[in-house]
Amino acid sequence: MSMTGFGKKEAQYEDKHFSIEVRSLNSKNVDIYLRSPSYLRELDLEIRKELAKKMYRGKIDVNIHVELNGETSPSKINSHVVRSYMKQLEEIGASSESERLALALRLPDTLLSEKNIITEKEKKIIDETLQKVIKDIDCFRKIEGVALSQDISLRLDLIESHLILAAKIDPERNKKIEEKLRISFQNLNQEVDENRFEQELIFYLEKFDITEEKIRLKNHINFFREVMENEFPNGKKLGFISQEIGREVNTIGSKANHSELQKIVVQMKDELEKIKEQLLNVL
Repeated sequence: MSMTGFGKKEAQYEDKHFSIEVRSLNSKNVDIYLRSPSYLRELDLEIRKELAKKMYRGKIDVNIHVELNGETSPSKINSHVVRSYMKQLEEIGASSESERLALALRLPDTLLSEKNIITEKEKKIIDETLQKVIKDIDCFRKIEGVALSQDISLRLDLIESHLILAAKIDPERNKKIEEKLRISFQNLNQEVDENRFEQELIFYLEKFDITEEKIRLKNHINFFREVMENEFPNGKKLGFISQEIGREVNTIGSKANHSELQKIVVQMKDELEKIKEQLLNVL
C-alpha cells in the first residue's frame, strides 16, 4: 500500500453540516496535523489515536469543518450593552438612530458567544464519518500500492537478470585475472617457485571470488518478494532489505576487477536506487 491518499465525507445533523477531509503523504513516522472547531477539541486525542491505529504511517492532514445552516447562531447580540452604547452616543451629539446603532455594534462586548457543547449523537456522527473517510483513503492507497508494486517488481526482475549475466561472465573474469597475474610474473624475468606461486594465486583469486555475494544477493531478492506478498505494513522492512541488497551489489563492484562486470554493477545500482525512491512512499 502507498502512503499517499485522500478522502472526504460529509454528514448532516439537525442544523449542523459536518465535513471531514483527510490527506496523507509519505513520512518516516505518523505525523498528524488536525484542524477542527474549538468545541470539538475534546475529540482531538481520540481522532489522533484512531488515525494512527488505522493509517499506520504518513504525514496526515485532517480538516474538520462544521457549518451552521439553520436558525441557531453561535453568537447573540447583547441588547442591554447596545442600548447603553446608543444612549451614550445620543448624549454626545446629534445623529440618527441607524448611525448610532451601526457604531454601537462595533464597540466591545456587543456580542455574546454561547459555548457549544458536543453531544453524544454528534460524537457518533463524527466517528462514523471519520471511519468512512479512512475507508476511502485505504482504497486510494491500495490502488497506488498496486502501481508501486508493479514498478518495484520490474526493477527486481532487472536486478536479477543482471545477476544472471554476472554469473555467466564470472568464469571468464577469473581466467582473465589469472592470466593477467601470470603475465605480470613472467615479465619480472625471475625464477618463481611454481608451487608457491599456485598457492598465492589461489589465495589471491579467492579475494576476488563473488560466489557468496551472488548467493546472498539472490536470497535477499527472494526475501524482498516474500515480504512484498505476505507482510503489512512492510515499507520499513523492505527498506532494510534494500540496504542489504545494496551492500552485496557494492561488494561485487569492489571485487569486480573486470570492465563488463563493473557495467553490470552500475546497472544494478541504478535499478536499486529507483526501488529505494519508490519505497519512500510504501506504507
